[in-house]
Amino acid sequence: MILKPQKREQIIPMPVVLISTMDKNGIPNIAPWSNITPILRPFDEIVLASWIKRDTLANIREMHEFIVNIPSSKMIEEVMVCSRNYPPDVDEFIEAGLTPRTSTKLKTPGIDGCLAWAECLLTEEIMRENYSLIIGKVVYLEGNDDFFNEAGEMDFERAHPLSIMLGEKEMQFTRPVVSGRKAAYSEMFIK
Repeated sequence: MILKPQKREQIIPMPVVLISTMDKNGIPNIAPWSNITPILRPFDEIVLASWIKRDTLANIREMHEFIVNIPSSKMIEEVMVCSRNYPPDVDEFIEAGLTPRTSTKLKTPGIDGCLAWAECLLTEEIMRENYSLIIGKVVYLEGNDDFFNEAGEMDFERAHPLSIMLGEKEMQFTRPVVSGRKAAYSEMFIK
């Protein structure tokens, strides 16, 4: 099947995260995000893509900080509540029944009950006509002890991190499962 190039999100499984931000008046904002990725290993930066007219983007520009909260698949309903287009003065923590979590390095609160939290500072914005790429430096990273081992690896079979596949008229929430094959990083290199 030949697909139009703008349908690329229908072939790539995408993560679902909740970005929490705060405006200069202290009003928090939460928005689901799938256009996000770490920037190469072993760097400590991530990049997210945003439409120009988003409260999240305005808050990041204003406060220069944001938190990437990793929800479990048990939080789908809260994610959907946060996806609604509320006015900027509405607190999505209240709307979604989520509990703020005090951050370690930032003023912006994280979301209690998530699998992990990445506290980020804005380092660069790359603007385009209809969107911006936000590059953030992770200044504090923490995993929920209930779902991480001593090496800092997530037990995603228990954690159920949320992902999504987009379709023509709807989205399908998914989560990763073990394929049965492990591979050492050294296997990627010719000996």
